[in-house]
Amino acid sequence: MGSSLLRLIIGIPLAIAVTVGVFWLMIVNIRVGDLDLDEEATQYDIVINQEVAEVDVRRRETTIDDVESVEPPPPPPQIERQRAEQPTEGLSTIIGEIPSFDAPTLNSDSISFSVSDRDAQPLVRIEPQYPPRAAERGIQGSCAVQFDVTPDGTPTNITIMTGRCDSSLFERAAIRAVERWRYQPRVEDGVPVARRGVQTSFEFQLAD
Repeated sequence: MGSSLLRLIIGIPLAIAVTVGVFWLMIVNIRVGDLDLDEEATQYDIVINQEVAEVDVRRRETTIDDVESVEPPPPPPQIERQRAEQPTEGLSTIIGEIPSFDAPTLNSDSISFSVSDRDAQPLVRIEPQYPPRAAERGIQGSCAVQFDVTPDGTPTNITIMTGRCDSSLFERAAIRAVERWRYQPRVEDGVPVARRGVQTSFEFQLAD
């Protein structure tokens, strides 16, 4: 209790002294009375003239007489076209007289168109391939086939001729070759017809 009262007695005068010192320092620093406020500020007046000044524009009047006249270029020369003179002589005088002849008379009864008959003619012939098994065994020989040709030129009814094939290994190769052939069909009285019993033979020979 005694120590608190002692602090209060010492602190109050000290605080008053500090406050007075600070206030005095502020007065010294400011020194309002020493400032020189007599100088007059420079005043600038800006005047905007709202009237628009007229500008004197010089105009030059140009007349047609002032323009120099230009002479047009001369027209292109005209080319005279030469006209061919018509011959005064007759055509018979120039190339000779044209012989006169009687025009032939044609009657439909006297004209006849006959179309000759023809047999079937091969257009595409492909040789058979040598059977691999026959080549491995060294088998050689021939094989004959018989077939018919349809009106559109296609081989049909292909058969192996009995007793005329040296090995059965050649039969399939021969038939497959004929199946790929094409013919010009047989013609009778101008109409394509079938050709029957066409025969051919294939030779199967190994190269040396």
